[in-house]
Amino acid sequence: MYFPEGYKPLLGQHETEKAIKDAKDTFERSLSGALRLSRVTSPLFVPSGSGINDDLNGVENPVRFNVKNLSGEGMEIVQSLAKWKRMALADYGVKPGRGLYTDMNALRPDDDIDAIHSIYVDQWDWEKVIAKEDRNLDYLKDTVRAIYGAIKRTAFLLEEDYPMLHDTLPDDIVFVHSEEAAQEYPDLTPQARERMLAERYGAIFLIGIGYGNPPHSGRAPDYDDWSTETEFGYHGLNGDIIVWDTVRHDSLELSSMGIRVDRDALMRQLEIRNCKEREKLYWHQRLLRGDYPETIGGGIGQSRLCMFLLHKAHIGEVQASVWQNEAREEAIKAGFSLL
Repeated sequence: MYFPEGYKPLLGQHETEKAIKDAKDTFERSLSGALRLSRVTSPLFVPSGSGINDDLNGVENPVRFNVKNLSGEGMEIVQSLAKWKRMALADYGVKPGRGLYTDMNALRPDDDIDAIHSIYVDQWDWEKVIAKEDRNLDYLKDTVRAIYGAIKRTAFLLEEDYPMLHDTLPDDIVFVHSEEAAQEYPDLTPQARERMLAERYGAIFLIGIGYGNPPHSGRAPDYDDWSTETEFGYHGLNGDIIVWDTVRHDSLELSSMGIRVDRDALMRQLEIRNCKEREKLYWHQRLLRGDYPETIGGGIGQSRLCMFLLHKAHIGEVQASVWQNEAREEAIKAGFSLL
């Protein structure tokens, strides 16, 4: 089954489309104000071989094409803008304490297609310039609380306009390190640990994604700093915002984010992942030369957030993409349709 037994959407098609717009507009304004971010225009594709595209876990293949009127130069549809944003902050001369966000659209053809995954990715990609002394867990946690506050405000305002959309989030988000989670639940998979913690607390920020042998889950070596050892004895200055989805009765990741690599972290993580050849790429060369500022940044899934706030059971209820025929048929039998 693609939907929980007996599931019925709280909003009809017309109300859903209106609520999606309301949710996105409300959250975007709240996020911008909370983190002091200015909206910018971003690319849909970047040059192949430049190192600008997000490699995600390092195994996904981006969509590639050649531009006829540029002598056949190769381009890649972005998978996310994790590295482009930092380059943009440098090129735009943004000062510490301020940043940018963009309405990003991407394709990830290797992604799963299920209730919470789609090959089409829409998210708010954001990046903020920080001072060198802000490269610590306290600053990361303060930023997470600001983002969580924006989510809570959006949930409250949606419930004002759509009373059936009850806010299910706790007042505060709980911080848990992935190494702590592994110690507490040594016999569970990382996904099962996330589920246990999300159900217990309602909303968690799981710190340290990408470090360990094996790591909690994959993270590319050249944007988030997941290998720095902190004063608390754990590794990682990054993490995921995960909430408990009361419709699906499962955990739901809304955002991945973190303090970005400095020169030392980049070289260390390239070596850990056996991909030191990347240091010769354009983006990496600029970082090693010191062209880029210290930053913190991340991505917040637009469809994921709307799905959660609108109490939907499938991401296809808030996003137009491709879905399995079985999922479409099951939705139609239940009295609604996927976009």
